[in-house]
Order: sequence, then structure tokens, then C-alpha cells
Amino acid sequence: MNLTIISLGGSIIAPDKVDYVFLKSLREAIVSYLERNSDAKLVFVAGGGAPARVYQEALRMVRSDADQGLQDWLGIKATHINAMLIKAIFSEYTEDGIVTDPTAEDISFSSRILAAGGWKPGFSTDTDAVYLARRFGARRIINLSNIKKVYTADPKLDRNATPIDSISWKDFRAMVGDEWTPGKNAPFDPIASKLAEESGLTVICADGRDIENTIAILENREFTGTVIGNC
Repeated sequence: MNLTIISLGGSIIAPDKVDYVFLKSLREAIVSYLERNSDAKLVFVAGGGAPARVYQEALRMVRSDADQGLQDWLGIKATHINAMLIKAIFSEYTEDGIVTDPTAEDISFSSRILAAGGWKPGFSTDTDAVYLARRFGARRIINLSNIKKVYTADPKLDRNATPIDSISWKDFRAMVGDEWTPGKNAPFDPIASKLAEESGLTVICADGRDIENTIAILENREFTGTVIGNC
């Protein structure tokens, strides 16, 4: 089975509001990809995007002592809305319900696309993507966000930051650390990174707004992005 897990960042689903123009183009490209590749199956794991940030910030404004777990739950509920949107967009390819627990024994994956959201506090949907990769035997995850590549530092803060084509899990984890906080801005979350390294997974970070580039990754053609793996 040609299975790929796609961690679809909320920053491109709903950067400030739902980007239906992007989603329409994504649907057209993915449907075409599935038609050309009859053995292909995809799991989309949706991030929270603007809805998650808006509600988390609202809680912090009301409660300066806001519990971290409650902030996470607000973000998780936002991912469920986005996952349901992905399922609806690809309705003829997604007969199964959205996944909200990647460790559940009764997950059904009977059609060609499976949509998933967040699970529980303590990590982002990147971690859910790793669990689903392990569950279904996928060897790679495409992590789509609003950045073209991973940088040596945040390019918004460090003008000397340079893009990285490939990096080992050891070096990547040294960059992102080992702890998760709600809304943490990292190319791939620290908890997911640890699990991915232990599982021998490869993660490709790329700009999901470049849909042609995403299809190139899926079809193993030349692409722009950063490869993270046990190299």
C-alpha cells in the first residue's frame, strides 16, 4: 500500500479565517493524484490554526493563570473542526469518521483518505500524525506549514538563519528541545520528533501552500523542503 501521512498545518487551513481558495486547489490536486495513483492512500491530520490561537488567547486574557491543559483542549477542539472540514471536502474518498484518538482499537480506514484531528493535551497534531504512521505502517510524514524549509534559527528573529535541506533527528531535536507548550512554534513538535526518531520515520517539512510541490513529494519527484531522518 502506498500510504502517506500528511500533517496539514492549521496555519494554512485557517491562517486568520478558512482559506477556501487554497482548500479548493488542494482538493483538485489531491483528487488528480489519487486518480493517477490507484494504490495511494492518505491520512490528513489537521492542525488548529487561527481558531485555536484565538480561543487560547481569549482564555489567557480572562485568566492569567490559565491551565496549560485547558489551553491544549481548546486547540484540540479547533483541530476537530478542521478535520471535519477536510473530511467534507473529500467526502467521496472519506467514508470513515474523523480520528480523535490515534491509539483507539476501532479505527476504520476503509476508503482512500482518512481525516484526523488532535487527541489529548501534551503535544500537537504532529504527534498524532506519528502515532497514525506507526498504526498503519507508513514510513514518512509530510509536514505542511507556511514555511518552505526548516532554518537553523527563526529567520524572523535572526537574519543569519539559513535553510536546511536535510538534518538528522539528533540535530533537529537539539534545535526544538524536548518540551511542548500550547501554541509552540516549531517546524515539528518536540514530542512528535522523539517518537518519530524512535520509530525510524522520515519527516519532510515543506510549504503546504505550494500545492504542486506537495504533489511532487507524494510522487517522489524533486521538491523544495527539509528532510528529517535517521541519517
